[in-house]
Amino acid sequence: MAINLLHDKGTPLHRQDFTWRDLVQKPISKLNVDAFTRVRIILMNGIESESLRFSHACARMNKELQGYLARVRRKEQHQQTLVNWLLPADQSPLETTIGYEQVAIEVTAALAQAEPDPYIAQVLRYGLLEDFDHLYRYAALLDRLQGIDANTITQGYTDIVPGRPTLDEHRDPLDDLREPYDKRKAAPLTKLHAYTILSGEHQTHDYYMHYGPWFADPAARQLYAEIASIEEQHVTQYESIIDPTESWMEKWLLHEANEVYNYYSCLEQEDHPHVKAIWERFLDYELGHLQFAIDVCQQVERRDPAEFLPETLPAPIAYKSHREYVRQVLRDEVDLRADGTRFVNKQQEPERSRKYRRQMNADGSPSEAVAAGWRWSPGGELVADRGLKQAA
Repeated sequence: MAINLLHDKGTPLHRQDFTWRDLVQKPISKLNVDAFTRVRIILMNGIESESLRFSHACARMNKELQGYLARVRRKEQHQQTLVNWLLPADQSPLETTIGYEQVAIEVTAALAQAEPDPYIAQVLRYGLLEDFDHLYRYAALLDRLQGIDANTITQGYTDIVPGRPTLDEHRDPLDDLREPYDKRKAAPLTKLHAYTILSGEHQTHDYYMHYGPWFADPAARQLYAEIASIEEQHVTQYESIIDPTESWMEKWLLHEANEVYNYYSCLEQEDHPHVKAIWERFLDYELGHLQFAIDVCQQVERRDPAEFLPETLPAPIAYKSHREYVRQVLRDEVDLRADGTRFVNKQQEPERSRKYRRQMNADGSPSEAVAAGWRWSPGGELVADRGLKQAA
């Protein structure tokens, strides 16, 4: 499918209608859906959430754009509702958390491998290893709290082993900032990657902040608090790689182009017929949103959107297992740490981050406590223990 961002009209805004029944459609089944369908649903919820977050922030700063933004934002809110409501009610918050971390691992790995800017690719790999460890910690919690093997959710696509220890991820805020891409020189794919990863990580932070207090178990509450803090660090990292000199209008166009790109990536690889039809519908809707924003840009700023947007889309995000790539990154970069915007060996980590980490872990580390003595095995810890007893 060839898409021209500057000329493909999609579905006009005035024809994008919903009803309440339309917004709340049949959810997927957690028992027989492919894990990457869940991955795409979770990511697209994050993409839509970021669109709404940006639109509200932009409206607060730009009186002239408020009416235009409000019209598109209502459609985006309805799209997010439909997408997010595809998750099933019998999937617990902790099971959904496993899905969130699989999104973080597999999508970040896909972006890192395709990223043309070596520094931005390094930033992505740095965050990848931390999300990889989060999956391991939550998998231990799921096993010990609910007796569920996390692999029933990840379906063997993603390893469940430690990454860069969450214990070591806590950093001084200055060591979470990165160098931004240069909007004048950066490849369009670099910009799309930055907006995509920021969207995914921001919704993960918000999800953990929302559901952490739902747990009665003290270890679970502390683990969500700890990892939510790291997700805030990741949001800080990823928003800092976006060129801050982009205008509000430029950022709006890039948000809309990124939604087109992500729905296109989903559509190209989705096998679930019902979900695939939603991706196709919303790809047309987002092309309509982009054309609306292009018209606003020409009317309000008298600028050519071709200054900001590529004419054609890059290759879609690769929704597949990246196990071997992640293993290689783990072998090569697990000991990297941050010193300001630079990545250094852990022996060169600045004292400010060491001091911050000592203070945060002064009463112990929830991520270490939850996974103490735990290693993933098929069926979970109880099945493994039963097998050992029978063998004895």
